Amino acid sequence: MAPELTGIDHLHVYVPDRKQAAEWFKTVMGFHIVEAFKFWAENDQGPLTIEDPSGTVHLALFQRQDFIPSTVIAFGASGAEFLNWIAHLEALDLVDRLADHTKAWSLYFRDPYGNSYEITTLHYEHVADQMKT
Repeated sequence: MAPELTGIDHLHVYVPDRKQAAEWFKTVMGFHIVEAFKFWAENDQGPLTIEDPSGTVHLALFQRQDFIPSTVIAFGASGAEFLNWIAHLEALDLVDRLADHTKAWSLYFRDPYGNSYEITTLHYEHVADQMKT
């Protein structure tokens, strides 16, 4: 039997400019730089680590000029917060599409570098009810 994991520690996101990307994540998603790990970014090959306001989601921004955009990174949200994300991302003109998956809803968008993101909620009925109005 395999040892147990505690969850996902962080995800790597490749961007052409770490500081510019950190600013985009701050503006769009409220992320901020993790001061305790800021020294890693002193090395050109090291990550600039950012986290969401709750400190539960961590992204390691790696600077690469010849990067290939990542596969989709999916974030979770409650039904109420999912609706707030729709309004927020629509106001920023970032929504690629909204998908009704019958048991879940997903909202898709991209950063300026082509990396794809998704916000998903499993609170299907709450969102479905609000979408009718």
